[in-house]
Amino acid sequence: MQEDSTVTTLLQNTAGQVLADSAGFLRLHWGPQQRSFADTRAMFTTAAQALERYGWRCMLINQESMLPFTPQEQQWISTDWLPGAVLTSGYRFGAVVVATNVLARLATSSITTSAPTLPLRYRSFDSEAAATSWLLAQPG
Repeated sequence: MQEDSTVTTLLQNTAGQVLADSAGFLRLHWGPQQRSFADTRAMFTTAAQALERYGWRCMLINQESMLPFTPQEQQWISTDWLPGAVLTSGYRFGAVVVATNVLARLATSSITTSAPTLPLRYRSFDSEAAATSWLLAQPG
């Protein structure tokens, strides 16, 4: 993150937090606790609305301590949220700080490869610093 950037909390619930980073991207920080499907949907819905409102194209998704997505979450993200976020909200670049939980990594991998025809690029990182650097280098 740039030294002069500020972060504003847009949503916080049992799933985690959605943060607007004034450097020009969203931050989704997933928590380690069990979450409801409604809270997962709220995180992603808030993110899509914020991307559209700010005119941003990038998200840093920190999943370090996240539990795996449920099959219901995976299905909804892949078939409903992701296409809508790309086509309506302008989502183009996702920097994922990978989970320590192997099942969470697999669930995320399944989602990120589910829509190969969408104009969307994901990259995985072991640190937020590396993910931030990559996002800041992306066009637009």
